[in-house]
Amino acid sequence: MSVRHISTGSPFESQIGYSRAVVADGWVFVAGTTGYDYARMVMPETIEEQCENTLATIAKALEEAGSGLDHAVRVTYIVPDKSEWPKCWPITSQAFAQARPAATMISADLQSPEMKIEIEVTARVPA
Repeated sequence: MSVRHISTGSPFESQIGYSRAVVADGWVFVAGTTGYDYARMVMPETIEEQCENTLATIAKALEEAGSGLDHAVRVTYIVPDKSEWPKCWPITSQAFAQARPAATMISADLQSPEMKIEIEVTARVPA
């Protein structure tokens, strides 16, 4: 089985020791991703902006893996404040309109207080 690692160039990947995504045996496993704007290394203030940035980072990693959001089969959302989660529904429902992956939302603290959402995705590489 071949394994390929995908990096977004985020400094956190080398500091913490992980890959943004790992491609193995037709699957793409995308690490928990937060809403940083990696071009400017800033975190937007709203959960909606963070959700959009997070999904854009994930989409880019999936594309590099030969997949995409439309091939997602599993998604996990982690939010510190579950009352904010419904604000993301229009964004996530649009992003996953075709794939309609199995999904879970967990309420838990994230690494830094400014982080309002983290998303993890598993997708298939289409044949």
